[in-house]
Amino acid sequence: MSDVENAVAAPRTSERGAATRSSLLAAARAVFVSKGFAEAGVTDVVARAEASVGSLYHHFSGKADLYLTLWEEFQARQAQRTKQAARTARQAGESDPMRVFVGAARAYLDGCLEERELAELFLRGDGPPGFEVVMRDRMRKWAQLNAALFEDDTALVLVLTGALAAAVPEVLRTGDRDLAEEVLTIIGQIRPGASATAASSG
Repeated sequence: MSDVENAVAAPRTSERGAATRSSLLAAARAVFVSKGFAEAGVTDVVARAEASVGSLYHHFSGKADLYLTLWEEFQARQAQRTKQAARTARQAGESDPMRVFVGAARAYLDGCLEERELAELFLRGDGPPGFEVVMRDRMRKWAQLNAALFEDDTALVLVLTGALAAAVPEVLRTGDRDLAEEVLTIIGQIRPGASATAASSG
């Protein structure tokens, strides 16, 4: 069983220990960003947090659990950003699913740039054993949500999801918001059945 599968899904915490847990997560984030997951140690985290090893194991099952908690909390913030963007677009009267998708995608990229160091950490390929499976599963769930938006147009969803996923690492590497906007503009021009229409009229 991988480290990811062994990690505790829900953090063990109490009201009294919330500050310690938060401090440990902040320390883990700083240590993982600076050293990478593989090179980081539990002792590095507790030293930075000015906590004890015992307190870390009270709240987390180990280094992998810290990493996965950071990942899940980041994903929760990203989900909130994209849902809010989609909701705002619909409330403003937007009915074109592509425009709703682009608005949500912009919020996602903005979130990546806002938390750039953390987003880059998860793309390094330096996570705990089994983390790539977690990433693939999250991508699959994201595609399923998009499929509902585009009325189960599988090919369109694959293209859109793949294009955005491929753009994220480069946008993060450069920190270039103009590049992000260019990518979103191109994505927004994709329409279902475009190639089939061109073929039939050619």
